[in-house]
Amino acid sequence: MAGAGSSAAIRAFVAVLLDAATRAALRAQIESLRRAAPRVAWVAPESVHLTLKFLGHVDPALIEPVSSALQGALAGAPPFDLEILGLGAFPTVSRARVIWAGVGAGRDAVAALAGRVEAALEPLGFARESRPFSPHLTLGRAREPRRNERLATLVADGAGRAFGRFRVGSASLMQSILGQGGARYSSLSSVSLSGH
Repeated sequence: MAGAGSSAAIRAFVAVLLDAATRAALRAQIESLRRAAPRVAWVAPESVHLTLKFLGHVDPALIEPVSSALQGALAGAPPFDLEILGLGAFPTVSRARVIWAGVGAGRDAVAALAGRVEAALEPLGFARESRPFSPHLTLGRAREPRRNERLATLVADGAGRAFGRFRVGSASLMQSILGQGGARYSSLSSVSLSGH
């Protein structure tokens, strides 16, 4: 990872942030899932996002070049509508390690946006992902995956549930700060999609 050697490295990622209505719908869903699986580490609803690329530990000196590279690459990307649709789990619903919300409309557009991010950051030393981009929003992580029929039923029942649709007009370079209550996120910069 680029810049991983610095002791003051920043854990960073590039993401699409949600609108308030979609976040509220996901908040209600997370609360329902939490009751079924209290041992799962659920993401705070205000922190739910769609990751375009995880950068890992980044030297603070690279933050400005990363922001500039994103600016150049994303300025030509057109804004688009994104639908958050359905629940699922990795690797399976019955033995969920990660519980997620998926993407419906806008899937191709957000994948193209992730491709622009990959291409822009590779020259700065950030290796391309080896796996194909799979757009999703992590809602919770099981520390010890185990059978939970109630959780499996809720996730299966939510496979077609719509959580919202909103206009994506920007992408954000984010900082992840690990703490006792889980990760907190703050925006380092935001890049508008102008479509020019």
